[in-house]
Amino acid sequence: MYSKSCKNHYQSQMDLISSFAVIQVSDETKETSGGPSAETARTTPDRGMVQEIASHPRRFSFNELRLATRNFRREDFLGMGGFGPVYKGWINENPVKPGTGLAVAVKILNRYGVQGHREWLAEVHFLQNLHHQNLVKLVGYCMEGHQRLIVYEFMARGSLENHLFRSVVLPWCTRIRIALGAAQGLAYLHEETQKPVIYRDFKASNILLDADYNAKLSDFGLARDGPEGDQTHVSTRVMGTFGYAAPEYLMTGHLTVKSDVYSFGVVLLEILSGRKAMDKNQRMGEHYLVSWTQPYLGNKHHFWRIIDPRLGGNFSKKGALKCTEIASLCLRNNPKLRPQMSEIVEMLMHLPSTSEFRDADDNSSSNNLEAKDKHVAGNLNSPTGPNASPASYTLSNKQKGKRPVRS
Repeated sequence: MYSKSCKNHYQSQMDLISSFAVIQVSDETKETSGGPSAETARTTPDRGMVQEIASHPRRFSFNELRLATRNFRREDFLGMGGFGPVYKGWINENPVKPGTGLAVAVKILNRYGVQGHREWLAEVHFLQNLHHQNLVKLVGYCMEGHQRLIVYEFMARGSLENHLFRSVVLPWCTRIRIALGAAQGLAYLHEETQKPVIYRDFKASNILLDADYNAKLSDFGLARDGPEGDQTHVSTRVMGTFGYAAPEYLMTGHLTVKSDVYSFGVVLLEILSGRKAMDKNQRMGEHYLVSWTQPYLGNKHHFWRIIDPRLGGNFSKKGALKCTEIASLCLRNNPKLRPQMSEIVEMLMHLPSTSEFRDADDNSSSNNLEAKDKHVAGNLNSPTGPNASPASYTLSNKQKGKRPVRS
């Protein structure tokens, strides 16, 4: 049963839902007074940015990408997003052996979609200037006539969304590995670039996974440079995906890095529970993940109610409890009380882990799963792979006392 405070929180969520039933993506930003803000002017891609991006990544012709994707054939279709359809392709391929060469993902701007030319420019701009192991790598782009395409590294396992909500169950250690990788990507954007970058659209479908389940952030069309100096926020029209957006951003349009921290808390709950941020197929009172989980976050007697039952109890109990505590910190109503992403990375790196667990399809050990809490702290060079412990990640440059600059 909900406590009074939980009921109040649930009601506040319902009020927000009533006010913002639909978040429409727009290519315009505005101050609360209605005009463009100084921050907007600074971050809006312009003709100078077009010249800048043309000097670094490879510029493809439309015909090159049409050939690379074998005329955008249906069999190579990878998915659809706000930007438009995405296809698998091969560049530098051997004409005698179709389907060879460097595998890439080719994203085509849908001229009638929810994102437009400005978002396309923003994505190319950020991807060419930001370089980190947990961000997708830009290969090139096409800007020919009305055609706008982006070419980036192919991620063999697709999006986190495709794994979390399907019948094949992600093992516990794989989930923590993905959460840590995504957190490191956000920490880099917020704290390790020359200017802080607000991602603004952090969600499961924008976290891509390579063959070893390394997480990388993609889709930077809604990203913005963060506030600098005496500025406390960036004022924008509300954009993004409902269910992940921070409440203060929905109500005021004021955007900070702490807005991303809130979104990370929502995705962490999805990772823990195997449930979507919004799911009308759940029972009454459980449609909205944040509201439903609120009474159980950090509660050592009831936190297990949040954990995906498909794991069958094969997870670190201490680690799961700590994860719910981290989610609770991220989802605080007061953004100033939310932790920095670097703090979240540190907490995730020191989670009690369960590296002994094997994938369900590993017949050699599927009948011998053991739940052993093991503190991950020492060996930072452990093997990679879906069952590698979070300690396999190396410390970031900032944690080593170095601050890289954005090229």
